[in-house]
Amino acid sequence: MSYLPCGTYFEAYQADQKWWRTGFIKGKMILMVILLILFPYMVDQQWLSVAYTINYYILAALGVQLLIGYCGQITLGHAAFVAVGGYCSAMMVLFVPWPQFIVDAGLAYPISIICAGFAAGLWSVLFGLPSARVKGFYLIMTTMAAQWITVPLVITQYVSQIGGRGQSFSLPPGTIKIGPWEIDSDVKIYYFSVILVGICLVVMGNLLRSKLGRAWIAIRDNDIAAETMGVNIVGYKLLAFFTAGFFAGIAGAFYISALFFVSPEHYEWFYSLLWVGIILIGGVGSIQGIVFGSAFVVLIFKVLELSVLGASDILMTSYPELGWITTKLIFFKESAFGLAIIFFLIYEPNGLAYRYWQLKNYFNLWPFSYTGK
Repeated sequence: MSYLPCGTYFEAYQADQKWWRTGFIKGKMILMVILLILFPYMVDQQWLSVAYTINYYILAALGVQLLIGYCGQITLGHAAFVAVGGYCSAMMVLFVPWPQFIVDAGLAYPISIICAGFAAGLWSVLFGLPSARVKGFYLIMTTMAAQWITVPLVITQYVSQIGGRGQSFSLPPGTIKIGPWEIDSDVKIYYFSVILVGICLVVMGNLLRSKLGRAWIAIRDNDIAAETMGVNIVGYKLLAFFTAGFFAGIAGAFYISALFFVSPEHYEWFYSLLWVGIILIGGVGSIQGIVFGSAFVVLIFKVLELSVLGASDILMTSYPELGWITTKLIFFKESAFGLAIIFFLIYEPNGLAYRYWQLKNYFNLWPFSYTGK
């Protein structure tokens, strides 16, 4: 069956829950994989960095989507858990006295990624404990506390000072490698990000289809009704915080491969807001929404940056006396992000994922789509 016509139903639960239910979908996925593989050969280095930045935002926003979109727990401190992952991975690569055979096999960095996930997950559980007693606005405040305690206090004042490093940890060339594969170029960083995003999306998709995911969704929809049906509310909420923190730790560990150093300024509170904004723009409660929201935000920032730089060059060349305007244009980028959130909340509160779903439905029903007239 190449497509799924109206009136055709699956007769088994396993068939209905398959990832790729038709030949057409399999074809689309194969085409997408081919495009992802060929992408580095179709663009220059600038757009390659944009691509792996989108993937980094997807990894970081996965946990936010899980907490807000699927478990109904609000978070505004997710950058703290990404920071824990980044610092944990960097410190394990730099300071752990690995046996020589692990270093030779290139396993130090892969092991540090897993440990970063667990460290960030456990740190997230610590700040998720208040969710057993409070929710809504009060939970927002407790997750914000995670940001203020973790980055300005724990990391900046104590962790960053280990070894007399000051603020940041630099990773020497050759330390970021997986087996014999040394990640030392933008092309390799891009492929590494694609692999990580693919694995994390599959893991999250399967979690949401399991008993665990159904419990999270039940808590989101009505926690009192879920508890009445026997769902352990506190246990499942803490599992959601752990899983969200785990994804954040993976994101933090990945990003050190792109920057080759880690610093507190990479985890400012703005990023916690940014990742919430990404799921609002992409669509709350949708895995596709994470991808759409991340791509939208990064591309908007990039296009505005290029536009502002272009306008600045023209002004400085043709009208040097108007140079003061160029400094004002710099702030347009962050302003555009705020305006985009306001626009989506007013005109498209279900996000880009809902618009994509409507578009697919239109073509599925074409030429007999119901117009409502």
